[in-house]
Amino acid sequence: MSRKNKLEKNKDKTVRSINNNVRSSIRKLNPILKGIVGKKVDIAIRDLQFSEKRITKDIRKTISSAVANAENNFQYDIDKLFVKEAYCGKKITMKRFRPRAKGRAAPILKPYSSVTIILAEKTKMESHGTKS
Repeated sequence: MSRKNKLEKNKDKTVRSINNNVRSSIRKLNPILKGIVGKKVDIAIRDLQFSEKRITKDIRKTISSAVANAENNFQYDIDKLFVKEAYCGKKITMKRFRPRAKGRAAPILKPYSSVTIILAEKTKMESHGTKS
């Protein structure tokens, strides 16, 4: 099997959703995204719902969008979906200035990020631990 066919075979069971211009830094997003990788979709949404972080609302919307894409565009079973990958990247940084003492100005950086969620459908349960 050629490399292209392998990529197409892996590609057909994944669904992606991208949320551009999320108003948060990647330093705050990364721990949240690492916490949901490998979980089933409904468990990941539930964990994000009870998190106290402000940005989890946007991540939850991105996961819900990916689930809707999987259900409507590819007719996947939403009970078998899990979060295969979740990562973020840097976008623009808004620069604002605040007045400080002695006529100086201090910069305020307002970073934006993009969040990418990739869902996959579990086809069979893999057993772990034994070689048989």
